Amino acid sequence: METSTPAVVLDRLTKTYRSGAGKVRALRDVTYAFSRGSFTAVMGASGSGKSTLLQCAAGLDRPSSGRVLLGDTDLGTLNPVRLTRLRRARMGFVFQAYNLLPALSAYENVALPLRLAGAKPQRKEIGDVLHRVGLGDMGRRRPAELSGGQQQRVAVARALATRPEVLFADEPTGALDTGTSRQILGLLQDAKGHAGQTVVMVTHDPMAAAYADVVVFLEDGQIAGTLRGASAGEIAAAMSELEN
Repeated sequence: METSTPAVVLDRLTKTYRSGAGKVRALRDVTYAFSRGSFTAVMGASGSGKSTLLQCAAGLDRPSSGRVLLGDTDLGTLNPVRLTRLRRARMGFVFQAYNLLPALSAYENVALPLRLAGAKPQRKEIGDVLHRVGLGDMGRRRPAELSGGQQQRVAVARALATRPEVLFADEPTGALDTGTSRQILGLLQDAKGHAGQTVVMVTHDPMAAAYADVVVFLEDGQIAGTLRGASAGEIAAAMSELEN
């Protein structure tokens, strides 16, 4: 359930890259607040800046100027070690490529973020989160023994295991069929309602974006508009207008 206190605030965010052709401004003075307990989809054409926005919001990349606040913490004030610790303790990540370690079982992959954070994973807690994503009886299987959809569910479980304040997802259903995509999106919706967690998802798919409370559209590194409670058709129409 949303509250009025933002989970993540982007304050005049600008990101400039240098390339052979000169400077490329991926983000241009972006200001936005992600409400706590909300599910936000970020959409835009290729090169619009959506992945850069997610990477800066998650502390995976540093903005050229502006601030990113996680609650009251300014990520720009943290050195690399403190930033890594903060990400492990307060953020979860789901990527299109799953990023599971092939030598570890599903159980061990889910437990890994807790071990990296210096905590001792409790067997019941890991079992509970695997059960929550529908894999309660597959904890001993390695990634190669799981389907793509099952691997992505392990990735979601891994992201949820540390009970993060914010869960960032970058095209989490891009490699999945429609039925499996709906399962993953349902899990992200469930995370939003679980302990007030906040979900920020980059996607190109209007059907996926329709699971979100709010859709934020980017164009040329700037916010071009938002939609709240929109259908897949309404989102597709808005995207079409941006691309024309």
